[in-house]
Amino acid sequence: MSQGVILFPSIHFVLKAEKLVKGKGFSVDLIPVPRQLSSDCGVCMLIDWEQKDSLSTFLEGSGVKIEGVHPLQEEDG
Repeated sequence: MSQGVILFPSIHFVLKAEKLVKGKGFSVDLIPVPRQLSSDCGVCMLIDWEQKDSLSTFLEGSGVKIEGVHPLQEEDG
């Protein structure tokens, strides 16, 4: 399954987003921001890429600021 990350401008938004999406039954994890991506906050949300649209729409509608949504490259071998 393809994965991606949602970046946030601060840890405040990361923690708020985690609480909201887990309360709605989404399966997400918090991970360090991958080196190839830039963020003011060092933590991002790991998501199933197929859920990116529903998650970002839900979060933005809940007042959570999102800095970006990026697919993760699958590693070879």
